[in-house]
Formats: sequence, structure tokens, C-alpha cells
Amino acid sequence: MRIAITGANGQLGRALIAALADHHEIVALSHDQLELAEPATADQIAATGADVVIHAAAYTNVDGCARDPLLAYRVNGLGTRYVALGCRRIDAALVYISTNEVFAGDAQRPYLEDDLPRPINPYGQSKLAGEQAVRALWPRHFIVRVAWLFGGERNFVRTVLRLATNPPADGLRVVADEIGSPTYTVDVAEGLSRLITTDYYGTYHFVNDGICSRYDFAAEIARQAGIEVSMRPIRLRDFQRDSTPPPYTPLANVAGAALGITFRSWQAALDDYLSRLRRESALL
Repeated sequence: MRIAITGANGQLGRALIAALADHHEIVALSHDQLELAEPATADQIAATGADVVIHAAAYTNVDGCARDPLLAYRVNGLGTRYVALGCRRIDAALVYISTNEVFAGDAQRPYLEDDLPRPINPYGQSKLAGEQAVRALWPRHFIVRVAWLFGGERNFVRTVLRLATNPPADGLRVVADEIGSPTYTVDVAEGLSRLITTDYYGTYHFVNDGICSRYDFAAEIARQAGIEVSMRPIRLRDFQRDSTPPPYTPLANVAGAALGITFRSWQAALDDYLSRLRRESALL
């Protein structure tokens, strides 16, 4: 198949290219080539002649989205509308990468694919606008929500490793009441490589198995990396930032599992990622 990937230079985009390039023709679209907020995006998507478009590009700076909600909407909402219109012109299946932050975070159990989205911050609102555009404009779609991605150059795992090598005297302060689903980009890419060979269109949650707090995630990162560092749990309300993250957004992979697409534990995925960093001499 001919597969166009937006956000090709991002951490998920790179994982997708690595997973798909051996068996498919890839059209890699980076930020320099595609200005999502512009209507011309529809023309550029149509010009790829792709069989499948994986729309992984987004404005993912959640604090930046909080400071400029209109920009977030133009890129993540309108931009996704233009991608969907481009797919409709060439009859290409569309994979839209969405987020756990479309949910409010007030559930008592992991969110199912059909649970009602109710975002509480501009980033989540803009990504939900993208979901709504995809559903309204093009039936041949997969909406795939992911969460707490790691696997590239900038992510929570890298941040913890960097801070743990030179921690403050009173230890690292890590939020203990934000709960989610850590997810390895390599595993998402593998799952998507299988999903796009089907016509089971709809909404999916592709996350590694298991849930944890940011604090527990950080502690496991340090443990697996062999770093001894003092950590202090803090509450979300004590961590000042522009965005308001939803406190509880683990995702349940029910629809994907019904197709046989399942994911290993986040701890096993983290071990794989850290092993890769060691091989690349990039751990510390």
C-alpha cells in the first residue's frame, strides 16, 4: 500500500516509518511540508495518492494549547478537517491519532472507546474537534487514541532520566494523583500496521497494558535504569502549569483486542525502550 504519514518527524511518526517502510510505500510529510492550519492541506493530502493516510501530526504542547486555544483549534481541529477532506477526495482510509485527554478524568475505571468525551483543557478540546471532523466527513476512518507516549527524543522517560542524574537536594517532585496509561510508540506502530489491513473502521484505544501514576511511572523508570534517586510525591494542584490535565485517564483496549491486537505491559515496553537507549549509548 501507499501510506502517507503526517508528523513524520515526530516520535510516533518515526516509529510508524520504521514499522511500515519494509512492506509499504511511504510518503513522509513533516511539519515543513504541511501547514495543517491552512486549507491547502486538503490539496496536499489528495496529491499523495495514498491508500491510507495516518494523521499523527498535531500541536501537542498542552501548555501552549492552554495559552493559545485558537491556535490549538486551528491546527488540531481545522487541520484534521482538511486532512479528512483530502482523504475523501482520493478515497483513502484515514487513521487519526487522538488522545486520552479528550476525557474529563473523573471516571472510576479505564475509559472505553465509546465513553462520552468531555475534555477539560484546550488541548483535549482541540483533539476532540478533530475527532468530530473525521466522523462527520469521512466514514473510512480509524480514530486511535493513545496516551503518555514515549519512544522518541522528548518524552516523560527522557525527562525523568535527565532530572534523576542531577536531582534537586530535596529530591524529584513527581505528581502522584495523575493516573494514566504509559504507551510505547513502537507498540502503537505495530498495532496500527495490523489495523490498517482491516476495514473495521471506528474508534480504538491503543495503549500498553496496565495503569499507573506519574510518580509510579517515574519510580519504575529510575529502577529499571539503575538510578538511585529520592522522589517526593506531590498533588496535581501543587504542580503549577498553564494546562489542567485530567487526573484519571487510563484507556481500555477493548475494540482492538477483539481483533487480536493486544499490547504488552507498560513495564515490559519501558524495559525495551531503555534497552534501546543503552544500545544507542544515549541513556545518561
